[in-house]
Amino acid sequence: MITSSSTAVRAALGRIPPAVLLLAGMFVLHTGSALAVRAFSEAGPLGVTWLRLLWAALILSALGGRPLWRSLRSATRRDLGAAVILGTISAGMMVFYSEATARVDLGTATAVEFLGPLTVAVLALRRRREAVWIAAAAAGVLLLTRPWSGEADLVGVALGLCGAVCVALYIVLTQRVGSTFRAVHGLAVAMAVSAAVTAPLGLPQVLAAPDPTAALGVTLAIAVLFPLIPFLLEMVVLQRMSRTAFSTFASLEPGVSLIMGMAVISQWPAGIQVAGMALVVAAGIGAARGDGRGGRIARPRRSG
Repeated sequence: MITSSSTAVRAALGRIPPAVLLLAGMFVLHTGSALAVRAFSEAGPLGVTWLRLLWAALILSALGGRPLWRSLRSATRRDLGAAVILGTISAGMMVFYSEATARVDLGTATAVEFLGPLTVAVLALRRRREAVWIAAAAAGVLLLTRPWSGEADLVGVALGLCGAVCVALYIVLTQRVGSTFRAVHGLAVAMAVSAAVTAPLGLPQVLAAPDPTAALGVTLAIAVLFPLIPFLLEMVVLQRMSRTAFSTFASLEPGVSLIMGMAVISQWPAGIQVAGMALVVAAGIGAARGDGRGGRIARPRRSG
């Protein structure tokens, strides 16, 4: 039953344009991110992050069923190694982002992290003049963080930059793993690794929580919104969209994050921060224009 349902879901997703899937994933992701910020009071940023990853791993393993284990047995060591590395990078991405959003506004943390995929997109163009878009995005981040005001949380910004590096690596590795495993299978392995990597960081915060049982329930709901649905959609999308197109289309993500931060947790930006966000989004659109739709679409290769 689970396998047939999974097949039906994949078929349904295959009929939806990848850009629509990616945009839907952004709104779901940042709804989950905003709710996670609220949940930090339950078990701390690291505890909430670990529980979300643990729930995601358990749900994906159940969805994968027996075909998941057949896929793992038939996979090469290199393929499994790529999935393990993806899981480790995903753990870093989640931890850095959670810690950043605990210190700076959701939109600001996302804009800083967006420097990662934008850099991937610009480097893929292999034209030096396109580096202007990285400079424009960096200027936008400066307007968002306003370090001259003395109010900027430099630790939060630094954590966001670490997350940006992880996002860049995540994009490269997700396409690699997605071309080897079915989306659910590759993501199940990655999330299991992520949960294992973050357990030493998150478990102590969960055990110290006032009500660990409540934290379990809250994080289960959040895990479906982020990381489960967005990561699954992104892996599906990266099998049908070039790495450059994916990275540049994600230029809308900081804006989506700003909107959801206002709608869900009432994080209202100052005028100069809105201008900074507009500059970040414009940089992504500019890089997309330079892409010229020249990226090669990866064709999936299944195992199992």
